[in-house]
Amino acid sequence: MNTAHRNIRPEIRQLDEACANRIAAGEVVERPASAVKELVENALDAGATRIDVAYGDGGKTLIRVRDDGHGMAPDDLPLALSRHATSKIDGTDLLNIRSFGFRGEALPSLGAVGRLVITSRTQGGDGASITVNGGRVGQVRPDAAQHGTLVELRDLFHATPARLKFMRSERAEAQAIADVVKRLAMAEPYVSFTLSDVSNDAPRQIFRADAAQGALFDALEDRMAAILGREFTDNAIRIDAERDGLHLTGLAGLPTYSRGAAVAQYLFVNGRPVRDKLLIGALRAAYMDFLSRDRHPVAALFITCAPDLVDVNVHPAKSEVRFRDPGLARGLVVSGLRHGLANAGHRASSTVAGAMLGAMQPQAAPPVPYQHAPYQMDRPSAQARAASYQLQAPFQMDDAPAAFWSGAEAISARHDAPDTAAPVPDDAPLGAARAQLHQNYIVAQTARGMVIVDQHAAHERLVYERLKRQRAENGVAAQALLIPEIVELPDADAAQLLALSDDLAALGLVIDAFGGGAIVVRETPALLGAVDARALIRDMLDELADLGKSQSLQARIDAVLSRMACHGSVRSGRAMRLEEMNALLREMEATPHSGQCNHGRPTYVELGLDDIEKLFGRK
Repeated sequence: MNTAHRNIRPEIRQLDEACANRIAAGEVVERPASAVKELVENALDAGATRIDVAYGDGGKTLIRVRDDGHGMAPDDLPLALSRHATSKIDGTDLLNIRSFGFRGEALPSLGAVGRLVITSRTQGGDGASITVNGGRVGQVRPDAAQHGTLVELRDLFHATPARLKFMRSERAEAQAIADVVKRLAMAEPYVSFTLSDVSNDAPRQIFRADAAQGALFDALEDRMAAILGREFTDNAIRIDAERDGLHLTGLAGLPTYSRGAAVAQYLFVNGRPVRDKLLIGALRAAYMDFLSRDRHPVAALFITCAPDLVDVNVHPAKSEVRFRDPGLARGLVVSGLRHGLANAGHRASSTVAGAMLGAMQPQAAPPVPYQHAPYQMDRPSAQARAASYQLQAPFQMDDAPAAFWSGAEAISARHDAPDTAAPVPDDAPLGAARAQLHQNYIVAQTARGMVIVDQHAAHERLVYERLKRQRAENGVAAQALLIPEIVELPDADAAQLLALSDDLAALGLVIDAFGGGAIVVRETPALLGAVDARALIRDMLDELADLGKSQSLQARIDAVLSRMACHGSVRSGRAMRLEEMNALLREMEATPHSGQCNHGRPTYVELGLDDIEKLFGRK
């Protein structure tokens, strides 16, 4: 490369403070949403119980954050605008960080790239304000301020106009601001938040979340319902697991309540929103057995631990963390989620029933021509009344009055169950089978309404779970290769795989060192048949590099078991006896994950009696 264009001088110079602040701002303040994040986190660190955020023109012309925290004294305002000045740590231990902020860079960085005004007052103290314009700090002035702090940032990046070219549309920046505020609101359910758009002098509230009350899980559900909608909390399970100092809590959506993209996955470590690939990979691995590749789980998960077990100072925006024991954190997420999903049993998403009800809504009746005569209900004749009274009594259809049927052929809709059918408990969640439709769907009556079951999808899941239990009990059979396959790898990759050799052997893959960076594959899982061992090893290494753990082999074995379950289950189009249908329902109730098939689709739909009555206009 040609160094003549790099503008490098041989002497070393000390950059002035304004330039240093603008460079720091390039790391801390990427866009308006970054500024909002820093200011709201400062408010939370100040002990605020109410935070009001407003922005104009997507945050480009105005960002305003007001809180009721403990505030700052007048003498502290100039110091707050100095780099690396903070009240949150004393500098003795960077692994004991209990606050959002700790570097002391946010306020000076914002003042370096915009026009900043800070107004603050402590409880019982005097109010004061200070201004910063492009890095130039003004004088502290008295101000009749409310208790707490008000920060106004105008004309973001006016001091670095080149950054304005990289800004997105006002709508995109506003959406990013809303996302930041909502994520922070999720982590603090006992704090009230408001978000308003004040563009064009027309204030409009975008988001509001009042402080929740009650126990943690109740408060968390209320806050999630306010942000993600009641539909999520109705179709989520509570997660509560602990292991070796790490505590996992939160809400995880049922597999049948999934999304087409990973846009509704919210992860927090000690209350800090993070986008950590280790945790995202663990979340994906936990649902691997329940969702197809094109579906993604919905979850809000919170990991809390002692500050010395996690390093939050590994990313400029503090959006990534590093656990002292990454395997422990990953294992906790995977096992906690799988245990929670197993406890959900046969439960399926209620949105499936909602979609079904929407499809069954009656079409609007054609408009009735206006008539001048007032409406009057016709009174039934004496003959019609006598026939209706007779029809309301127990009878066989062919006993009905001939005059009522007007010569039509008698019809019987009565269904007598065989005497040999086993009795069904009144409180059975999936009820008692009543009929089979199109030799594929089982209709059952429950205490609260009715259930429609896809017999093939349901039995496929039951067989799959049975095969997995057998595999866990008996292990995976391995087949020895006639000619062991040698795979050349970098030394580090070979060492990484050999460290997992015992785990791989339990899955039927036996490998050994072969000198240098080579490994030799001696046995492969018998279930997989002919295997391209080299490609399998490469896939596993790619997953190890990306997620820290490989699920490729496990996924391939599970895929084979899934295909075996599909071929070994009750086929569509097969007539089933009543006792067979009831036996299938009882096994579904006793089998974890039976609410969805192997591809994440629901195995049954439940309609409440109230919903059915609404369809017929009874309610």
